[in-house]
Amino acid sequence: MDAEQLRENAHKMVDFIADYYKSLESYPVLSQVQPGYLRELLPDSAPDRPESLQDVLDDIRQKIIPGITHWQSPNYYAYYPSNSSTAGFLGEMLSAAFNIVGFSWVSCPAATELEVIVLDWLAKMLKLPDQFLSSGQGGGVIQGTASESVLVVLLAARDKILRKSGKRSLEKLVVYASDQTHSCMQKACQIAGIYTENLRLLKADQNSNYALTPDAVSEAISSDLSEGLIPFFLCATIGTTSSAAVDPLSALGKISKANDMWFHVDAAYAGSACICPEYNHHLDGVEEADSFGMNAHKWFLTNFDCSALWVKDRSALIQSLSTNPEFLRNKASQEHTVVDFKDWQVPLGRRFRSLKLWMVLRLYGLENLQHYIRNHIKLAEEFEQLVNSDSRFEVVTPRTFSLVCFRLLPQPDHQDDGYKLNYDLLDAVNSSGKIFLSHTVLSGKFVLRFAVGAPLTEETHIKAAWEVLQDQATIILAEI
Repeated sequence: MDAEQLRENAHKMVDFIADYYKSLESYPVLSQVQPGYLRELLPDSAPDRPESLQDVLDDIRQKIIPGITHWQSPNYYAYYPSNSSTAGFLGEMLSAAFNIVGFSWVSCPAATELEVIVLDWLAKMLKLPDQFLSSGQGGGVIQGTASESVLVVLLAARDKILRKSGKRSLEKLVVYASDQTHSCMQKACQIAGIYTENLRLLKADQNSNYALTPDAVSEAISSDLSEGLIPFFLCATIGTTSSAAVDPLSALGKISKANDMWFHVDAAYAGSACICPEYNHHLDGVEEADSFGMNAHKWFLTNFDCSALWVKDRSALIQSLSTNPEFLRNKASQEHTVVDFKDWQVPLGRRFRSLKLWMVLRLYGLENLQHYIRNHIKLAEEFEQLVNSDSRFEVVTPRTFSLVCFRLLPQPDHQDDGYKLNYDLLDAVNSSGKIFLSHTVLSGKFVLRFAVGAPLTEETHIKAAWEVLQDQATIILAEI
C-alpha cells in the first residue's frame, strides 16, 4: 500500500468509525447474539485472493457489530468504564503507524523518553510523592493492565524478601488484601508461586463501607508471625471493583512499614478522580506506599490499554525482571545512562502507548479532565437521588465516586433476601438492549452496579436508564 492508497483507505475507515459513533445509541448496548453466531456467518477458511476494503467494512457492519457490546455507548453502565476519546484514538493511530517495539531505549528513544516524561506529568497531577518521579530512585511505567502492575510489583517484593530470608522460604511468604480486592491479586499469587493458603483475603463488610480495616490486617499478621510465616506484601485499593470502597492508606502503610512489607496501592478505577483537589484526600498516606497504580484507560479518556504504575525503587523491579541477552546489548544500556522498560515488565516487546496519554493530556488539559470526572460524579449523584426517591429500591452502600450500588427491595419474608428478584431485574434490563449494568454480591445481597463513566453519557441518559429500571421493576413485582 503506497501513501495515496493509505490516504484513501484511511479516509474510508475514519468515515466508517465516525458513522459508528453517530449511530451508537441505535445499537443494543449488550450484544444480543447467541454463542457461536459468527461461525455460521463467515467462511471456514481465509480467502485465496484479496478482497476489497468495502466488502470487509460491509461484513463488519452486518456481522461483527451485532456481536459487539458497546462500551462507548452513553447507555453503558456495567463493570467500570473503558474510555475512548478523539485524542486517545489519534494517539493510537500514530502508535499503529510508527509500529515500534520499544523494549529498550535504543530500540526507540522517543518512546522511552516520552513515557518517562508523561508519567512524571501524571504523577504531579495526582500529587504523588517525589519518590515516585523519575528524578529520584523511582519512576513510572505503562503496563497493559492493573493485573500486570500487581504481578510485577508482587514479583519484585517476593524476590526482595527472598534475598533476605533465603530462597527456601518461599512457602512461608504471606500476602494480605481485602476480600474486595480485584481477583488479579489471586492470579498474581498463582503466577508468582505464592502458596494458595498463604493469600489472606480479609473480610470487609458494611460496618467499614467494605474498606479493609487495619485491625483485621494487624490480627492476621500477628497470627502468621506466631506460626513462623513471613508477611511480605499488602495491597490496598482506592475504589474497589464491587463498591468503589477506599482502604485507609495511612494506617495500612504504617502496618506495612512496621513489618517490613511491600505496600502496593491499586487505584485502577478511582485514581483518575484524584486529579480533582476535592478527591485527592483519598490518597492521603500514599507516601507510605512502595508502588501505586491507576488505569488511564478506565476513566481518563485514554484508549485501552494504558495502565500507569509508579514505584519508589525501580531497582527492585529491574532485579526481578531484567534479562540481558547478547542480541540486546548496546552502548547506552551498558553505560546505564538510559531506561530500558523491558526490565520493568513481563513481556519483552511493548507498544508506543505513551503517545495516546501524551495527546490526551495536551489536547484536554488538566482543567477539562477535572471537569470530565466531576460531571460523571454529578450524574451518579443524580442517579443515586432517583434511587432514593423510589421506596421500592435502596442504595446498598454510600456512593463515593461515580458508582452507585443499589437493589430492588424484597418482601420482608423473602427467602433469598431478594437474590432472584434482583437477578431477574438485571437480566430484564440487560436483555432489553436499552442499558447495560453489571452486578456484585455484598454481605450476601445481590446488588446492581450503576457505573457512570462512558464519554457520551449525559443527564438525559441517566433519566432514561432510571425509567427502564423502574418499568422493569414494576413488571417483575407484578408477577410475584
